[in-house]
Amino acid sequence: MDEVLKLKSKLKEINTRARGISDLPVSERAEFGRKINAEREQVLAEIKAVEQVALDTEVSPIDVTAWSGVNEAMPEFYPVTFGSKHPLMTELDRVIDIYQMMGFDVVESRQLDDEFHMFDVLNFPKGHPARDGYDTFRTEEGLIPPAHTSTMQHRVLKEYKKRLDEGGAIAVVVPGRVFRNEDVDATHEHTFYQCEGVYVSKDCTLSQMLGILREFFEKYYEQKLNIKTQPGYFPFTEPSLEFMIEKPKSLGGKKGDFLEMLGCGMIHPNVLKAAGIDPEEYHGFAWGGGIDRLAMLRYGLSDVRLFESGNLNFLREFSL
Repeated sequence: MDEVLKLKSKLKEINTRARGISDLPVSERAEFGRKINAEREQVLAEIKAVEQVALDTEVSPIDVTAWSGVNEAMPEFYPVTFGSKHPLMTELDRVIDIYQMMGFDVVESRQLDDEFHMFDVLNFPKGHPARDGYDTFRTEEGLIPPAHTSTMQHRVLKEYKKRLDEGGAIAVVVPGRVFRNEDVDATHEHTFYQCEGVYVSKDCTLSQMLGILREFFEKYYEQKLNIKTQPGYFPFTEPSLEFMIEKPKSLGGKKGDFLEMLGCGMIHPNVLKAAGIDPEEYHGFAWGGGIDRLAMLRYGLSDVRLFESGNLNFLREFSL
């Protein structure tokens, strides 16, 4: 639809302008942020309205040669049912929409990668347990179905490095499907979805990362939330943290109940160096969390295996 394409082009232009916030005096940033977010939300609302009108008025072509199966002698052979959008895709779209409203670009992950991007440029030492075949799937050709969306981090840093040269910042999220050699049970799957976040600038700090993550979860759960962190370990961040939110009221949470949501931290200097970025001049932070977990919490599900089961009764609960 031409109108939707125009609106999406306008949205891209707004996101480009939003990245200029770091060039403004501190006293002007809050007002600029409010105005740019208002513009972005208005365009997103217009896109949604146009797409809804198109859905409401769309007429499907009819195959007049197809047998309907409806007559007095026989029941309908092919039952007519409505399709549904997979709950993981619904939540993935929600996650992407929020990060785009915050000014992040989106780069899709890949489903086959190599040792270099999976481990080497992410500061995994030789002999690290994650490199072992018991933890990581491998093809006969030696390729790796990514075990985390961090496999895209090196590519993102190199591709968007020119923004640093222009005085801007790298701000990208990477959604994608990941694969792990897990013993499958109600809380573990071998196939699931993650969303990675990468931010690099001259003056970014750990507190900025915590602010971004808090803002994301408050928008996602539509309420104010308390947060806390505890030390963690990831080869590609230093320091590394586990990020937790106070369990939302919508999920039956009470004050003091915390949920661990994702891992995060400041990008390790070795990871920046591998992408040709000077860690003495630039700093970055990154995070990664599961979409399946978000969906389980939102819909009150207790078994992660439902998402990949192909169970039509389960999927029909999310019918359009």
